[in-house]
Amino acid sequence: MTAPKPIDVPDAFAASYSTQGARARAWLADLPRLGGQLLARWELRLDGPAEWGMASLVLPVRRAGGEPAVLKLQESREETSGTADGLRAWRGNGIVRLLEHDETSAAQILERLDASRPLSSVSDEETALGVLADLLARLTAVPAPTGLRGLSEIAAAMVDEAPAAAPALRDPDERKLLETCAAAVAELAGEAGNRLLHWDLHAGNVLAGEREPWLAIDPEPLAGDPAFDLLPAIDGRWDAVASSGDIGRVVLRRFDRLSEAVGADRRRAVGWTLGRVLQNGLWDIEDGKDALEPTQVAIARTLLAHRR
Repeated sequence: MTAPKPIDVPDAFAASYSTQGARARAWLADLPRLGGQLLARWELRLDGPAEWGMASLVLPVRRAGGEPAVLKLQESREETSGTADGLRAWRGNGIVRLLEHDETSAAQILERLDASRPLSSVSDEETALGVLADLLARLTAVPAPTGLRGLSEIAAAMVDEAPAAAPALRDPDERKLLETCAAAVAELAGEAGNRLLHWDLHAGNVLAGEREPWLAIDPEPLAGDPAFDLLPAIDGRWDAVASSGDIGRVVLRRFDRLSEAVGADRRRAVGWTLGRVLQNGLWDIEDGKDALEPTQVAIARTLLAHRR
């Protein structure tokens, strides 16, 4: 029997992904074979140039009956482990539909959306914010499926890691800020919630669709409090925030709109948003950085100044 024809992996994707370590390079080396095998197995026909992000390669395809779709190829890892379960639980309500899933490879066939029209291309701030608020409300209204990783464990781990990580920051004010974020998370860790979270919903992860005007993509599903899902939408499109002349005002407007949409009271919304700042800071320190991202600092300090 003739082996399936390998797919072509774009040089730009290969160059960026190969920097992520030995395991990533091994997956990348096998990707041409794996992609060709899945095309044959699912009777898919390539239907346009590949797209890619930091962690996945997306191939426009046609299914056996001619239906347009995309084949998403991604390394099987902790962040992708609950994606299929989350997409099944959402059932396409505000988010891309899952059509097929290969558990071993984490590959997916998804409905095709318009990758040339992300929500980030919409210039009007209020329109884009309204779309994000609506999607957040709908997605976090769904109970998390059994077995999904939970915010309670992640929160506890962050609180434990913070004391050892903080000294890596060169600015003492940033060390204090990280400790303040950890204290806020410690207060909430025992009531971490059980809603289904996207974990990375921002304007770049929302595409135009046909059955709905806008649909979310690329979730990293998590069981937790909806307030933990606000930060990516708050710190997106930061150029517009910085050029507004009043960063605090724009941050608070976004924060209030989004927290109201998911029904979170202010204390919890502030605490869990500080939790996301903590998480991002711990990741940066793990990557060898000695300073927090300025946008994260600005958001955290704005919320702390208006906490009540």
